[in-house]
Amino acid sequence: MLLVDAANVVGSRPNQWWKDRPGAARGLVERIRGATAAGRVPEPVKVVLEGAARAGIDEGVVAGVEVVHAPGSGDDTIIALVAQESDPVMLVSSDRELRRRAESYGADVIGPTWLLDRLDSP
Repeated sequence: MLLVDAANVVGSRPNQWWKDRPGAARGLVERIRGATAAGRVPEPVKVVLEGAARAGIDEGVVAGVEVVHAPGSGDDTIIALVAQESDPVMLVSSDRELRRRAESYGADVIGPTWLLDRLDSP
């Protein structure tokens, strides 16, 4: 499973995302769905949204991408998902503490550039 720390991925590019957090989240999820449909991103995918970003897109599964709304800390929700997953997990995040926590459950962690390169490919 590919697990995406949406806040970290969106925050990795200084494109004024902070002015419209819901719009930035919606845009990221739509781009991930497009890349998944095109075979550039492996399924299944879960994208964790927290805070104001949750207003950008409803929870649920569409086109092989599941949106999960964190009730509190996005990091804690991500770790709960990693801990309950029986299949291998690839986490997309550059957060060092989150990386340490996820790796303690056996997850592999890659930085946002890996995902963004696949989203930006034709």
